[in-house]
Formats: sequence, C-alpha cells, structure tokens
Amino acid sequence: MAKITRRTLVQMGLGAAALAWMRPRGLGAAEANAAGPLPARDYGLPAAGRIKPRLAKDIKASPLSVGFEVLDRELWDPTKVYPYMTNLGVKWARCQTGWARTERKKGEYNFGWLDDVVNSLLGLGVQPWFNLGYGNPLYTPEADATAVGWAPIFTDEAKAGWVRYVQKIAEHFADRVPYWEIWNEPNITGFWKPKKPSAADYVSLVRLTVPEIRKRIPKAVIIGCALAGVPATFLKDCMAAGLGEFVDKVSYHPYREVPEAGYDKDVRALRDAVAGAGKEIPLWQGENGAPSVKGGAGALAGADWNEERQAKWLLRRILNDLRMGIELTSYFLIVDLVGYRGSTNYKGLLRGKEYTPKPSYFAYQHVCALFDSETQKTDLATTGENAEGKAVLACTFRRQGRAVCIYWHPADLMKDVPQSKVALRVTTAADVRLEKPVLADPLTGQVYTLSGGKKEGDRWTFEGLPLADYPLIVADAAVVGA
Repeated sequence: MAKITRRTLVQMGLGAAALAWMRPRGLGAAEANAAGPLPARDYGLPAAGRIKPRLAKDIKASPLSVGFEVLDRELWDPTKVYPYMTNLGVKWARCQTGWARTERKKGEYNFGWLDDVVNSLLGLGVQPWFNLGYGNPLYTPEADATAVGWAPIFTDEAKAGWVRYVQKIAEHFADRVPYWEIWNEPNITGFWKPKKPSAADYVSLVRLTVPEIRKRIPKAVIIGCALAGVPATFLKDCMAAGLGEFVDKVSYHPYREVPEAGYDKDVRALRDAVAGAGKEIPLWQGENGAPSVKGGAGALAGADWNEERQAKWLLRRILNDLRMGIELTSYFLIVDLVGYRGSTNYKGLLRGKEYTPKPSYFAYQHVCALFDSETQKTDLATTGENAEGKAVLACTFRRQGRAVCIYWHPADLMKDVPQSKVALRVTTAADVRLEKPVLADPLTGQVYTLSGGKKEGDRWTFEGLPLADYPLIVADAAVVGA
C-alpha cells in the first residue's frame, strides 16, 4: 500500500502539523470535534458511555465508502479533507478520474493530481475505487471544458483517444487501484451525450474499455453501469447486450427523499436482472446522498432539509443497504460542492466553505465504528411492534459472536415524526449472544443501559424502547465497549 510522502504533506499545506493526524489518535480532540455530534437524547435511560470512533487504518475491511468525486472539475480541496477522512473510518472512496483534466494536449498525460489523491487515501488506509468516465473536448469539440457526460464512442477519433487514455491510466495505477467502474449514469441524457441513452451503446463502451484494463490489471474488479436511480429495465437490456461477460459488480444511485420507499422491490428487480449472467454479480450502491439545507444544486435539493435530517437520512440509507445485503454502500459526498452548476450541492459530510463536520459526519463515523466487515447480517428473526401501528424495520447482525440489532420507523423525514415506543423482539443463537444489552444512538453517539429486557429461551423482549425516524441499535455492551 502506498504511503503519504513528505512531498504530499507539503502539498497539503499541513507541514509538520500533519504528523498529528498521522499518529494513531488522528485529529486532536478539539479539531475533530469542532462542531461535535448532536446532543444526546433523553430516553429516560442511564448513560453508559459513547460509541468510540475508529481510524480507517485500524479497520481491516468494511463495506462502507464515501464519495471523493468531482475532483476532475477542481471544485474542492482534498488536502483540507484528509484529516477528516482518517477519522471517519470508511475503507473506500469513489474517485472520478478526469480524462479532460489529465490529457489537455493530445498524447500528453498528467496524472500528478490523481497520484496525490490516490497515494494520500492509501496512506490513510482507504482504498480508492475509480469511476472511469466522461469525455475530452480534444476528441469531442462540441463539449465544454470538462466534457462531463460526453461518451467517446461515436467517432473513430474519440474511440481511439479513449482507448489510449484507458491504456495509460490502467498502466499508471495498476499497482494501486484494482477497482474500476465504467462511466457514470449512462441511462440518463445528462451523462450520455450527444445521443440518447442506449444500453447497446453503453455495452459497446464497456466492450471497448474492459479488455484494455484487464490486459494491464489481470485481477481488476470491474463495476458496471453506475445507474441513475434503479432502472431494472435498462440493466436487463445491458445484460442482454452482453454486459455480464465483462463486469464483476453492478452499481446504482437510488436517490429518493424516503430512502426505503419502494427500495426492497427495486433491489429485487436489479438482482433479478443480473441473475441470468451465469455468475454471481453483487450490487454496489455507489452514489447517494441528501442535502443539509433546502435549495442549491443536485438531486433532492427542493425538499425542506436541515443538517439533522441529513444525518438521519444517511443512517437510514447506509444501514438499510446493510440490512438488504448490499455488498458496498457509498455516501455522496465528503464535502459540499461550492460552485457546482453555479450554485452549491449541499450533500457533503463537511461544510463546503469552512471544511467543518456536520452532524452527518459524526453519524457516519459511529456507523463505521460498528459496521465493518466483522459485523455480518444474520437470518435470525427480529420484529418490532408499535402500539400506534407505525411501520418498524429491524434486522440483527452478528459481531464477534454478539448481537447488534438495528430498528427504526421509516417515516417521511420532512414531517419530524414524534418519538414513540416499540416492543422489540430479538432472537439469539449460540453464535449470536446478547448478555448485557445496551441501547446505542448512532446519531449522537450516546450509549444507554437497558435493564428491562426479558429473556425466554433464545429470545429477548424489550418493551417500551424508544422508536425514532432513524435507526437505533440494541447490542451487547461488549460490542460498543460499554
């Protein structure tokens, strides 16, 4: 794994101060908690400690990712983000590769900017995965300077230029980046120009691209589609055109205000679409986020968001993906995009002008601490019953032989549904123990003692637990260190 060099530290503008966040403790307490998580809720339960964040380099593996996109358009400064990346605890970062930024004169390739990003992330213990996409005005002169969405397959010159670029970038990063996603959202017009989206055309691009990567990186993992939304029909058409021959994963971007709305059905449809490939093709949720204020640019901007609602949304999206067995799930984006389409895209975990953490940053930090690869979903039954008839989603995981149960009410986040109560029943087993139950709140990080649970055989029943519009966690105290 590549290390951060002194040259990179100087480029970050951190100098000797950077040594502080490279030590095991990461950022100093004052800096890392400049804003802090939201205040603890009063659930009428005794406090029992807090969820302890973990550094990325101290986590062996994880299904959790964060967006490091749009650096191809130079809309934010990665050097201001690295200290927060190491303390966040994700193990993956989705990076767009920027052909137009890399080849500004035909045949001349400058990967220096991307080298700094890749080497810095690897040095923090975070694996970059590349989104290989977008065009280049050198070969599509009708495009703007970034050529976002301009597919290089409609002229011989563009195809030849693309193949040369793919060869160069694969050779350059062969020993550092084995994960390659082909294009971004080819199923919508904004990202597939100048023609209308076509599954056959997209697979033609994949067919042109993947062999060049595999020649240079034989063990490359290829991620296909990066679909806008969850369009099962487009994916079926891609599979019919031969996509399954080339890809190892399929990714999608399920933007919606209520993360769970129709999601189970949509994911089943995606899984059905890849089922006939003759091999297992897992799903990656590759890009999804919510704003922290109303307005601005990007998906979902019109709703009445605030920073707390954004944090709740993040918890529901990430933990619901894990509940459904999605292999990797990524939150978009690490920092607000100031200047995006003449406005600001407010989906960042960090505020775009100040580079300070929002409540969503701390919420994700708490999830990363508990839901790495050591936490695995189980098939054990978990049910929640609410006297008011509110829907309850619940699921149990196993971590180091102990139970971790998540549950929540999938309400409309714009309505601020009052907290209520739920009776939760958690089934255990010989390899999923629950000996000293506690309640953990990933929104605030607070852990509470639970003393009223009743155990009968292999089932615990907890009456009168708080039910919120974001996930709460019942776990064995040993899991959270309480």
